[in-house]
Amino acid sequence: MARCFLYIPGHRPDRFAKAMTSGADAVILDLEDAVPVDAKDDARRDVRAFLDALAPAEVAAWVRINDGDRGRDDLQALADVASLAGVVVPKATPDILAERHAMAPEVALIPLVESAVAITQATMIAACTGVRTLAIGEVDLGADLGFGDDVPDAALWALRMHVVVACAATGRSAPLGPVIRDIEDLTAFAATVHQLHHAGFGAVQAIHPKQVAVVNDELTPTAEELAAAERLLDAAARADGGVFVDDAGRMIDEAVLRSARRTLGRTG
Repeated sequence: MARCFLYIPGHRPDRFAKAMTSGADAVILDLEDAVPVDAKDDARRDVRAFLDALAPAEVAAWVRINDGDRGRDDLQALADVASLAGVVVPKATPDILAERHAMAPEVALIPLVESAVAITQATMIAACTGVRTLAIGEVDLGADLGFGDDVPDAALWALRMHVVVACAATGRSAPLGPVIRDIEDLTAFAATVHQLHHAGFGAVQAIHPKQVAVVNDELTPTAEELAAAERLLDAAARADGGVFVDDAGRMIDEAVLRSARRTLGRTG
């Protein structure tokens, strides 16, 4: 399972190869917000050329396409690239996702939930055909809602949990946590990633390579966590499906075992 999705501006081909060796499990080549309007056509060509030449790698290569007509052109230009893991869809709505899927049925989609409408439709968006999981786009979402610079954490968490619940309700993978724009305060960033992890996010979006190791450290289970999960599952097998009590005297049921399986799945 990917832990960190690192954005790279699509008009900076000099950074593409380096991003693939940054330690991130997935790289998002960004054709949208990071690229000046007059550079978008060149960026699309550069991204296509890079993906065409990309050898099989453990790092998944995603592309954030544009919205509107330009996004259609992006998807049409990239849909047949073998190394493309999928596309991140900005300004996502059910109608937009249906159109994108119809254009390229084999391409996986990660919709960005970044508007008030998308928050209210999060479960519908997650349920759309072709969707792998959701990502929350807090910068655009905050602008849509009129947030100031000192927005309370409670307001952000209320929105974030809509996305977590939508993914869980539709059986999608745990969602991608938001971009954190302060790339210097890695201590605060680590604290936020820790909270996101324990609130049900399965990965985090990053905008600088220095954030990658922080995300990986938080989202990679420790040896002790893995061993504890394995002990629980071994004990469950011996209990033959029944509720049992572990070595610490705690009752263990299927809900606890689901958490143990999730831990074993987070091995990067």
